[in-house]
Amino acid sequence: MTAWEFTAVVWILSFAAGFLGALTGLGGGVVVVPALTLALGVNIKYAIGASLVSVIATSSGAAAAYVREGFSNIRIGMFLEIATTLGAIVGALLAGRIGTHALAIIFGLVLVQSAYHSFKGAPDDGHPVESDALARHLRFGGSYPVNEKRQPYGVRNVRTGFGIMFGAGALSGLLGIGSGAVKVIAMDRAMRIPFKVSTTTSNFMIGVTAAASAGIYLSRGFIDPRVAMPVMLGVLCGALLGAKVLVHAPVRTLRAVFAIVILALAIEMIVNGVMGRV
Repeated sequence: MTAWEFTAVVWILSFAAGFLGALTGLGGGVVVVPALTLALGVNIKYAIGASLVSVIATSSGAAAAYVREGFSNIRIGMFLEIATTLGAIVGALLAGRIGTHALAIIFGLVLVQSAYHSFKGAPDDGHPVESDALARHLRFGGSYPVNEKRQPYGVRNVRTGFGIMFGAGALSGLLGIGSGAVKVIAMDRAMRIPFKVSTTTSNFMIGVTAAASAGIYLSRGFIDPRVAMPVMLGVLCGALLGAKVLVHAPVRTLRAVFAIVILALAIEMIVNGVMGRV
């Protein structure tokens, strides 16, 4: 494969990853890392480095559109980023001490978890909860567009969500993903935030989380511009398109398709990690 062919294949894979990541809030890293590692034979640590750059691009591409549309809750996102940023630094420091085989197996297990929650779906957004005392004190409640109207919602279990976010950040730094699956689960299920608000706020957050650990990967030489550049451009284009499609797309169907894809990638990644092929 020539350099141009490699770049074109990486761009196409990254475009699809960015599109799916923007639609689901899971980030493109869950597709980019196994695709680069399994399909193109890229060392997993370099794939993770490129993925971190792509996660920043996903957030930059999709978050601006979601904020403009009034979906993302910036106040919640900035507060929870304190936990994810600290976790991302811890995860990135641990990544240099763990072998590639173990990373592949851990990554596959995270993909299985993401697939499970994508299949399971989200709680009903039609019955917003009342904010608890801490959420009211922090003024986390808000509203988002529903059928051309603003639907108010409340927030609960802020402490639980903050703790889960630390774990999400550690996964991001360790595995090079936006850990959007964990972020969406924390906001959607633990904090009872409506699914579309959780998804869009996750997209806003994942870039900051990835940036916290990308610097450590860069200092260790794990970000190769020949891989990272086409990944970043592909993911950014896909994320911009995904942000436009989100409002009208049948999200449940897209989540199911995404779950099937990442479950297949998870099985292959675990098998290759166990057999020492990565």
